[in-house]
Amino acid sequence: MPPRKRPNYTVESIDQQLQQIHLLDSSSSSENLEQLAPIIKQIHAARHQEAYLKIVQALVETKEAEIEKICGDNYQDFVSSVSTLLTVRKSTHNLRDKITTLDSSVSSVGNALASEKRALLRSKQTASNLDSAIDALQGCLKILDLVHRVEDMIKEQKYWSALRSIEEIQNLPPSSLSHTSFFAHILSSLPSLRSQIKDAVAAANKSWLLEIRNVSGQVGKLALETMENRTRRWRTRQERDPHLRSSRVGTAVEMVSNERIEVDVLDNEKLRVDFKPLYQAIHIYTALDALDELQKSYQADRKAQATLILPTMLQLSSLSTLLQEVAGFFIVENHVLRTSRGFRSERTIEELWEEALRRVSEGVQDALARETDLNMFLKVKDCLSGFGMTMSGYGFSTQSLHSTVLSLFEKYVKPLEREYAAILENLISRDELVPMRAEDVVSGSLTIAMAKDNVVAAVIIRNDVRNDLQRQSTSLFPWSKAFYSCSETVTLRKFIPAFYEFVDGVDQHYRDIDEILAKSLDNLLAISIVQNLVKRIDSTSSLSQIAMVATDLEYFQMACDELERTATSYRTSQRQDAISLPRALEAIASAPSRATNRIEAVISSKLNDFLELSEYNFTPKNREDMPSMYLYEMVNWLTTVVDSLAIQERYKDEAYKSAIDYVAERLTEFLVDKSIPIMNENAISNLMVDVDFLRDEFRKIGRDHLVDSLNNLRLMMSIPLSNTVQDYLHPNARQVKYASVQPKMLAALLEKLGKYGTNTRDQMERQKGDKRMKEAELVGRLYPGSNR
Repeated sequence: MPPRKRPNYTVESIDQQLQQIHLLDSSSSSENLEQLAPIIKQIHAARHQEAYLKIVQALVETKEAEIEKICGDNYQDFVSSVSTLLTVRKSTHNLRDKITTLDSSVSSVGNALASEKRALLRSKQTASNLDSAIDALQGCLKILDLVHRVEDMIKEQKYWSALRSIEEIQNLPPSSLSHTSFFAHILSSLPSLRSQIKDAVAAANKSWLLEIRNVSGQVGKLALETMENRTRRWRTRQERDPHLRSSRVGTAVEMVSNERIEVDVLDNEKLRVDFKPLYQAIHIYTALDALDELQKSYQADRKAQATLILPTMLQLSSLSTLLQEVAGFFIVENHVLRTSRGFRSERTIEELWEEALRRVSEGVQDALARETDLNMFLKVKDCLSGFGMTMSGYGFSTQSLHSTVLSLFEKYVKPLEREYAAILENLISRDELVPMRAEDVVSGSLTIAMAKDNVVAAVIIRNDVRNDLQRQSTSLFPWSKAFYSCSETVTLRKFIPAFYEFVDGVDQHYRDIDEILAKSLDNLLAISIVQNLVKRIDSTSSLSQIAMVATDLEYFQMACDELERTATSYRTSQRQDAISLPRALEAIASAPSRATNRIEAVISSKLNDFLELSEYNFTPKNREDMPSMYLYEMVNWLTTVVDSLAIQERYKDEAYKSAIDYVAERLTEFLVDKSIPIMNENAISNLMVDVDFLRDEFRKIGRDHLVDSLNNLRLMMSIPLSNTVQDYLHPNARQVKYASVQPKMLAALLEKLGKYGTNTRDQMERQKGDKRMKEAELVGRLYPGSNR
């Protein structure tokens, strides 16, 4: 608000106002002094000194006469009034003195009261200060008591209560202490108390981890023993109830029966594992917003403990103890995972588990690398199988463990296979390769008939063949003693149950185990039996022994079919496909041809001796009507030997055919081989008589279907003898009548005839020789590669 503007008073305005004032109004009975008041106020209000003096001077000059007049008229009244005023003034002074005296009295009394009041106020203030001090001290004592209780709770391991007390201190309602340095100091000490709680909880958790490390072996031992008892009970039930034989430990049927007696390995009469320290640590660290720190510490500690459990060098004698430690460790981890609400990572535990299995597997395989004792393999398998079934019950994957068991199984199979292979090879090598008789196994009070029944029952053959043999009255068997020894109870029949003894409790991988059995049994049959029989074939020149080997191979082929069925009956019933022995069957299938080839080779060698003893004249002067004498002896030997062989008729046919082909080949060599440069038609005619004799002899014994090679040879010889070379040169005739005659051989024969004729002195023979040479040239042009 702006300042108010003062009125500007001038001498002229004031003088004008004074002119208008009449102090003595004739119409008024009183003095008109009130009118001067505003003017005096205006004069008084004037700040300017010069204006003020001028105003006063003007007033005095203007009204002096009037004032004098008034004073003169009212002097007596004025004196009287002044006297009255003086009297009043005196009375006023007296009254003032009395008032002053009274005031002094009152003042003295008031001062005393004021002093007392001030003393009382000071006392009240002091008392109030004392109350405030007492309240403050009590508040401080309460806070100090809370702090002291926190420390006591930490010592008493009441960490959650201590943490709650700290929160109470921190959340105390506002008070006079809230802004004091004492309270600020207390608040600043709370993080230290929280650190003490965290350190105490961490120390308690470390101590608990050490206790868990020491008790893990007991937990694992109890778990493995529980699984062993569970397996034993289930086997007993399977023996009583055949319908349960297809159900194994861990199946739904077995688990239902086990629920009534299920044991908690962490809480039972023998052992009780307290997880309270861990749960308390998780709770406290969560409240302190430091759970990540506890998780990392716990993970590092457990990883270190897992590493300490597994030694760098595994001793098989301590395998059971080691597996107990590992089982207990991961059973505890599984419990923590299920009950700690995300404190443990499932992936982290899986990584620890996989690492533990890897190290156990490597340790076991290294320890068994040079082991040959089959019982040790079985003991290790039992430990690993029980461990695997136990841990799979807690939800751990045992795939790699089963792979390890299968790997050990393959190592177990090798010495097992070597053991049986040595037995089989010894039986094959020592066999005399003669038909077995029932008398060979007669001992004590055993009769020949009983021995025959025992042999027939022991060998691995089809039931129909067994029945046929039992009905026969002869005690001579078609096989050798080697077949009986290899197939009876102590060898092949025993190998399969010995093989499956290892896989008891590893049913999850029967497919792989069945394949290993098939492979192992296949090797035994193909290598230890068939290969050794083939070696016997190659090492003997006795046709009867070769034939005996071929017969044994036939029965071993039958045994393979029976062994496939036997092995299939041992494998798990959950599989539908049968076990097969392809390698053995293939080896056996190819072995008879090996035997036949060997028979043919031996026969061919003997036939060659006969043919070399023959002294053919390739330029005789006359033709013969009778065959060569050596052919009678050769045919008698051949028929006697081949018909006496204890082999199937098809093998005899092959032997005869091979012999006939060999003879035809050698006779053909006489006709076309360059070692014989010339030949006349008489020699060809004599050879044809021999060929006809052979054809007739084989026809007599019912082998006329095997003489195709002799027929082809005779057909070729008939061409020059019947002078039908021109027919042969005609394509149609050659394809219809002489398709089996090779141009090259016929040309060679014609050339020999031509050379004979051209080298004689007889004119007709020379002409015939020239003709044969021309025919040889024409025939020679019919085969590829001819230079004629």
